[in-house]
Amino acid sequence: MSFGILLNLRNAAAAQAQVQAVSDPSSASYGKFLTNKQFNASYAPAASDVKAVQGWLKSQGFAVGQTLPSGQYVKASGTTAQVEKTFSTTLAKYSYQGKTVQTNTTDLSLPSGTSAEIVGAVNGVVGLDQASTLKKPADTEPGPGVGSRTGVQPCSAYYGQKTATAQPAVGGKKQPYAVCGYGPQQLQGAYGVSSQLKKGIDGKGVTVVITDAYASPTILQDAQKYSKVHGQPQFKNGQFSQITPSSSGYSNTDLCGASGWYGEETLDVEAVHAMAPGAKVVYVGGADCVTGLDEAWAASIDNHYGDIITNSWSDGVDDLADLGQSYIDFYTQYSTEAALTGITVNFSTGDNGDATAGGTDLAAKTLGFPADLPLVTGVGGTSVQIGNKDQWLGEYGWQNAYSQLSGNTWSPLPGVYSSGGTGGTSQLFAQPWYQRGIVPDSISKAYGTADPMRTLPDISMAGDPNTGMVVGQTQEFPDGTYWDQYRIGGTSLSSPLMAGVLAVAEQSAHKKFGFANPLYYQLAATPALHDIVAPSAKSPVYQVRTDFVNGLDKTDGLKYQLQTIDTQSSTIHSKKGYDDETGVGTPSGAAFFKAIAKLK
Repeated sequence: MSFGILLNLRNAAAAQAQVQAVSDPSSASYGKFLTNKQFNASYAPAASDVKAVQGWLKSQGFAVGQTLPSGQYVKASGTTAQVEKTFSTTLAKYSYQGKTVQTNTTDLSLPSGTSAEIVGAVNGVVGLDQASTLKKPADTEPGPGVGSRTGVQPCSAYYGQKTATAQPAVGGKKQPYAVCGYGPQQLQGAYGVSSQLKKGIDGKGVTVVITDAYASPTILQDAQKYSKVHGQPQFKNGQFSQITPSSSGYSNTDLCGASGWYGEETLDVEAVHAMAPGAKVVYVGGADCVTGLDEAWAASIDNHYGDIITNSWSDGVDDLADLGQSYIDFYTQYSTEAALTGITVNFSTGDNGDATAGGTDLAAKTLGFPADLPLVTGVGGTSVQIGNKDQWLGEYGWQNAYSQLSGNTWSPLPGVYSSGGTGGTSQLFAQPWYQRGIVPDSISKAYGTADPMRTLPDISMAGDPNTGMVVGQTQEFPDGTYWDQYRIGGTSLSSPLMAGVLAVAEQSAHKKFGFANPLYYQLAATPALHDIVAPSAKSPVYQVRTDFVNGLDKTDGLKYQLQTIDTQSSTIHSKKGYDDETGVGTPSGAAFFKAIAKLK
């Protein structure tokens, strides 16, 4: 089995102080990022420590694999017996989320007699606990390995186009059919990208990195056909590239559901390119959804593959017992490096709302990891209304409840909670400096803590799968394997959309923003951001969703559901100012690009 040794950063406190200096728009050092070489010289583990750890692993009988460039992570492998002996533990198999995973049954420790140099250099072991590192796409409705179709007629081409006259009224009013799925031009128009494209600003000169597990064998041809169908620029030579293992380098394909990741990759690539058609896109595929994706993400930072990294996957919850301190430290150290070297890191917050399934049990609330890291941007989801001229009409937080047809009525109302953008309060991380004075105590101290804590989301973008985005992918259908389109949403959409918007903003402003949260919070409560508020309790917002009963075609008929948009049945709500459903809000079109360019 494979695992990794995490080595400590040097001068960690100084690194955190410098992160604030280079990331805060009000700082004299804002934007003065380090090169990777400078980061290594000041903060990375000493070369002598890296060499010592490599030698120690070999002395314990392990094979030493790749060491990432900064020296923070040394990959190794060995037998189960070697692992158990060296780290004084027992490995056992358990059923976890329907999968069989292997994990250590006790805390790990270094052998007695281990030199002080090794003890001082080693932070911990990453990857032995598969249960806490079994990553999955954040989508509510991920693109499947076996084809399905969502966003089917009757549905609307734009918000409010078609009214569901054949379906029951609600509150004496017939409701609109949900959108079939927004296309690139609609999302560009709603978030102001179209105003930049008219000026020739399309993200050129910026590189966006996408990390996922595995790699779709048809991704480039799928993306090119998608752009052609939607009248968008296709990738030019060299504009899209991939960094992936060899064809024989993948592992845990059954455990991870490898083909299910192809839909996630398709969504990410097509969403980034839709919003920033001139940006370079680098896809970095992990060897699996266990440590392989961790390593792909860290390597993207260590090698500085791009300026912005978008990650539409989640990895456990905001809980020390679930994650383990070494694993938290792995992500903390690498996100610190990213911030110091001028890399923006986005993570989808997840699609579980407050994790109470629409209940109000405070003890059940939790956040997703790594989105709650203080030095990454947690991107939440909204339900956006886009008009017939690609204009922004309105936006609500994404929290869905569904009512079913019962005779000639919808029941129950407001419906059973389904999904929504994840938000709330961390139990792991203290409130970072950029949230002070902006996040209310009622949210940052939701658990009754004396000190305020980190909260999510930071910023939001379209995520509701009932509007979502149309993507095109080669899928396996009963009548053959071919390219087709379907509607998809979730914060897996929100994160790459925001990455594309930021790429355009960087070209427009002629600078890299690096860790972007301080910038977003400085723009809070200004015209640069839409401040999202919930629908009035007296005027709920509904729409009717259509689906194939069998998920493929009309053979077995259609089914209809009534969606309550931004249901108030959970404990997180969108309201004036910062809130734990949409954060500081969403980019407000051309005003966002104008304001962001002025920040020095």
